[in-house]
Amino acid sequence: MQEVIVHLVSQYGYLGVFLLIAIENIFPPIPSEIILAFGGFMTTYSSLTLTGVVLFSTAGSVAGAVVLYSLGRMLNARRLEILLNSSAARRLRLKQEDIRQAGKWFNRYGSWAVFLCRFIPIVRSLVSIPAGMAKMRMTVFLPLTILGTLVWNTVLVYLGRLAGEAWVVVASYLDVYSLITLVAFALLALAAAAVFIKKRFIQRR
Repeated sequence: MQEVIVHLVSQYGYLGVFLLIAIENIFPPIPSEIILAFGGFMTTYSSLTLTGVVLFSTAGSVAGAVVLYSLGRMLNARRLEILLNSSAARRLRLKQEDIRQAGKWFNRYGSWAVFLCRFIPIVRSLVSIPAGMAKMRMTVFLPLTILGTLVWNTVLVYLGRLAGEAWVVVASYLDVYSLITLVAFALLALAAAAVFIKKRFIQRR
């Protein structure tokens, strides 16, 4: 994967950065850390500039985020009701009230979630879906997405530039950061699942 990313960015410059970051937002397993760190390194010996790489990577991130936001908007109340009436949802004891509660939570804290999650691997892409489902106004979603993404991209591109030929080291440290944050989120998800199971299954019995 790293070789492909390096080749595309070297071959297509800003366009390669834009497309790779846009795709990474829609398919999170693609490592944006490598794209951004290598893009920063390229500013030290090619015609690419720090500002250009940051702007094109941010544009790619926002484009990908808007696609996922639009998918979330498509999951309207009627479609969610159909999902909740499925046999799988009934087995999990999911209710419409759960959707309403999730919507209330996102309406209350969604702005912070959209901004802060831009600094968390994988989650920074997926948070666009609940934002769309909650019908967050585009006039709110876009500025928060642009700001959070701009900060994240600027830091990574600048680190890649500072590291120079050692940009791979920066990417490896970011891999560690990604792993730690994902483990933390997995633990939170397990804790939330445990609470849900206790309330819906154990306490009722």
